[in-house]
Amino acid sequence: MPRGEELRLTVADHVRRVEALGISHLLIAQRWWGNGEEIEGSSLDCLAMTSYIASVTERIKLVTAIHPGFFQPAALAKWAATVESLYPGRWAVNVTSGWNLEEFSMYGVDAIDHDGRYARATEFIQVLQGAWDTEKFSFRGRFYSVDQLALEPRPTHALEVFQGGQSPAARNMAAAHSDWMFLNGGRPEKLAQIITSVREQAARHRRQIRFAAYAAPLCRMTDDAAWKEIDARLERLDPVLVQKRRARVAGAEGMWAGENDPLSHLDTNEGYCTRLIGSPNTILNKISQLKTLGIDLFHLDLRDTLFNQAVLPHIHAL
Repeated sequence: MPRGEELRLTVADHVRRVEALGISHLLIAQRWWGNGEEIEGSSLDCLAMTSYIASVTERIKLVTAIHPGFFQPAALAKWAATVESLYPGRWAVNVTSGWNLEEFSMYGVDAIDHDGRYARATEFIQVLQGAWDTEKFSFRGRFYSVDQLALEPRPTHALEVFQGGQSPAARNMAAAHSDWMFLNGGRPEKLAQIITSVREQAARHRRQIRFAAYAAPLCRMTDDAAWKEIDARLERLDPVLVQKRRARVAGAEGMWAGENDPLSHLDTNEGYCTRLIGSPNTILNKISQLKTLGIDLFHLDLRDTLFNQAVLPHIHAL
């Protein structure tokens, strides 16, 4: 891991290139601890990186992943209002309840049970939204309480709330409180089922919600060439590593669990399961189909050069 000036230059160069590609949002992840081989590697602190990335970019919207339990919502609201004052309209929050159970014990945070984590995340969103929308906000809940919370400076743009998860508890929270729901990758029928379910629940709250799907594209000049590479990657999979990854994500429900798609083993968020795999035309057709299903935003792995060159510039026209 580079440090100091080398780190600053590396990050600045990368995010400026991403912004130049026309990407609308950039997710700043928060992986408190992780084995880079068995599961996602650790990331740099999300708040520090959001502040720095905002300072070296001009347009892209920054979506900061926040784990309730590791942060107090009132303190985060103050930080966010300051970022909003410095970079108006360029910040959003991704509330992630957490599934890597070793992180919780390592940092002295109570993991509670799965549905309890979503109850905590729900209160976190309620405090953040209340502080954002009300000049003096009071709240008393099971996990968080604030008394006459006032943010100065006041935010001037609406708060945009993203969230992850696909379990019943995650769907309930999304329908009642969030603006966007991040979905792990998956076949169209899987994504369509989740979208329909959450839309129906949101309608009961007289709300609408939008959806973003994760995808790891693999673009080659022909479909056969792309799938040949996928097959080769599957053949190289270490079954021991696959089992270790399954163990690491045991704290999640609805994601990875019971996934029979072999492509789910190629990355940690089922990105290849979305199947943006093939020639540029094949991938563009797939994206068009997914947008018809209700996917409004794609959370992309941008390491595939041909995808960036031959597909990305045409997505907005679909």
